[in-house]
Amino acid sequence: MRQSFIAGNWKMHKTPAEAVALAEELKKGLSDCKHKLLIAPSFTALDAVSKVVKGSNILLGAQNMATVEEGAHTGETSVLMLKAIGVDVVILGHSERRHVYGETDEMINTKVKLALEHGFEVILCVGETLEEREAGNAEKVVKTQTESGLKDVTEAQLEKVTIAYEPVWAIGTGKTATPEDADQIHKVTRDTVKNLYSDAAAEKMIIQYGGSVKPNNAAQLMSMENIDGALVGGASLKADLFLPIAEYDK
Repeated sequence: MRQSFIAGNWKMHKTPAEAVALAEELKKGLSDCKHKLLIAPSFTALDAVSKVVKGSNILLGAQNMATVEEGAHTGETSVLMLKAIGVDVVILGHSERRHVYGETDEMINTKVKLALEHGFEVILCVGETLEEREAGNAEKVVKTQTESGLKDVTEAQLEKVTIAYEPVWAIGTGKTATPEDADQIHKVTRDTVKNLYSDAAAEKMIIQYGGSVKPNNAAQLMSMENIDGALVGGASLKADLFLPIAEYDK
């Protein structure tokens, strides 16, 4: 039985003080939650939030990282810096990194391998645009992104990888893939892992859904056979929205 993994991606929101306040509220409200939990504040709030969640049942996530450990990379954040402040998980390949900032499959794969080498867990994001879906290429795109993102990742390392399916057209738009549509892409993703590794690896793989997850649709999404959690964006910025998502089965 796969454990549900509910993650909040705060994106470019919250000052350090605001992030600490929200983290405190979530820590208190989710102290007895049985699901795996993560919050990913912006880089400027990571250190402050790390002190709040340390020792709690909430993991600390970073929203991105550089492709190399150090050097002349203005504006980037190193895996070594993230390790030093207690980050547990790194979100990589988010659609905004791919489509707004031009990150390629190869670049994302480099980051995945570097993060795993340093002992981090990774959330690898995959998902199609509206144009790709309307052209009938959703499954092909997700399969390719999964294969590319996991290139040269061993089955042993796969224990630290979660995949998040996020249809680009559903992020921040209020639109959500139907649970059945989402589950079908999750199954394609799981089958891709099976073909790359093994039946056992595919069965253990946690695959989250991301794309306008809200309190009123979380339980239905989580009830699908291949959906094992959620990567929550906008609704993770308010405790009264994130708490019921994280405890969707209460």
